[in-house]
Amino acid sequence: MKVFKFGGASVKDAAGVKRVASVLEFFTEDDILVVISAMGKSTNALEKIVALHLAGDKPACEKALVALEKYHLDIMADLDFARDHSVYEEVAQLFAQLRMKLSAILNGGFNKVYDQIVSFGELLSTKIVSAYLNQNSYQNIWLDARRLIKTDQSYRFARIDWTYTKRMLQDSVREGARYLTQGFIGSDDMGNTTTLGREGSDYSASVIAYCLAASEVVIWKDVPGVLNGDPKVFEDTVLLNKINYREAIELAFYGASVIHPKTIQPLQEKGIPLKVKSFENPTAEGTTISEGVSLDPMASCFIKKENQLLIKLSTRDLAFIAEDHLSKIYQLFHQFGARVNLSQHSAVSSSFCINFDPINAFPLCEELAKSFDLEQREDISLYTIRHHNASAREQIKKRGKVLLEQITVGTYQVALFE
Repeated sequence: MKVFKFGGASVKDAAGVKRVASVLEFFTEDDILVVISAMGKSTNALEKIVALHLAGDKPACEKALVALEKYHLDIMADLDFARDHSVYEEVAQLFAQLRMKLSAILNGGFNKVYDQIVSFGELLSTKIVSAYLNQNSYQNIWLDARRLIKTDQSYRFARIDWTYTKRMLQDSVREGARYLTQGFIGSDDMGNTTTLGREGSDYSASVIAYCLAASEVVIWKDVPGVLNGDPKVFEDTVLLNKINYREAIELAFYGASVIHPKTIQPLQEKGIPLKVKSFENPTAEGTTISEGVSLDPMASCFIKKENQLLIKLSTRDLAFIAEDHLSKIYQLFHQFGARVNLSQHSAVSSSFCINFDPINAFPLCEELAKSFDLEQREDISLYTIRHHNASAREQIKKRGKVLLEQITVGTYQVALFE
């Protein structure tokens, strides 16, 4: 079994869905389980619907729902499904279920409500893609990831129940067949839908590969593989042919957009190679991530994370920032789901660069301000360079005003206001 993953950009329109089909034509002899994300920006649209629903703005919520439904129906029309094709009824049922959930009283807090609603993006996309592939001679079995991927109740950031998940996958997947399922979603032991973290479809593919002892995982992208920087942000990027697991984890941790941070660890444990390949050139080698290889070619790797929030916390009585202070700070970060990307400490203050969450950032800052003097700055860009040198550092520092800078032997980070 091989596990293929296609992201939302791969299936953002009918042309993308057809391209997925053309890629799979190269592998007609293989047993493949395909993992698909929500189409295009559907997850963003569903997040907006959640916010409107919780704000009580029913007209705006319904308007956003109608727009999302039209988006999917337009893709289906462009895929030339027959008018009586069952996929139309399946998609209609999903939107009916979505409206029922929104009309019901959803208890359990924002994160739980979020998971029950946003998960429909993956369900819709996989119904459409699966139907199109079956219509075009790529026979596949649609699987509901909520029945396969079992998790705890940490909504929006669910943790895998490995024993149950492995049993469910091994009971559901057979040799000699091809399957298609959703990334990003699972369910808890009460049957409530959970999600694995934003951009979690890569991780879903990794979990499935681990449980099925797959021969490889392939992430299909619109780039030739893993580059040493995002070509939309950095000039003269080069393709990295080979990366070892440890280096890939470092790159993912610091925000390399090609790989989800949690993807590598299950694959490393079983020695399953991860390939990143271009769906525009399926026969090209791309990048292979595996054990026991050196970074090839050896090059500085550049990562940019936008939309960062820079927080500086100071004690009010000039007392040292000690372990008890840091424990309280990190407890609040955990409580509000804040991801710390850079931290720096002095005697009486600590600075943190975190992902800006428009929902939780301000309540987090309010809580921190109860115990510390707080300064905050939004719209910060955080740059990371792996295998840095003086020239690479100076090149990045010219991009804006340096607010926070940190250098170690292998990694350089700088927070800039651009």
